[in-house]
Amino acid sequence: MIRTPLLLVVAASAALAGCNNSSDHNIVAGGPADPMANELKNAPPVTLPPAITASKSYRCKDNSIVYIDWLNNGAARVKKSKDEAGTELAAGSSELKGSATDTTVTYKGQSCKA
Repeated sequence: MIRTPLLLVVAASAALAGCNNSSDHNIVAGGPADPMANELKNAPPVTLPPAITASKSYRCKDNSIVYIDWLNNGAARVKKSKDEAGTELAAGSSELKGSATDTTVTYKGQSCKA
């Protein structure tokens, strides 16, 4: 009967002994100074890569499949398989004629249908 309250007191003492009651916990609003602040402030703005507006697959006359990612800057990324990075062709390239809204494009001289 005396053991239970004594065990509770020992357990509570052990739990409270783990608490650190020192008052050296300061909250600083600004934090440490950034050593690269001036470099970042004077850096040129970051330009993002063009976004993909449409991704389509086309079957060409020779029965090959071409995957084309149409970009928002007018360029296109042409791939032979879905997983490869592809070759980016500038807008108005002689290798690729067409747009994302066309159902038929011409790639390297052959007609390809979506």
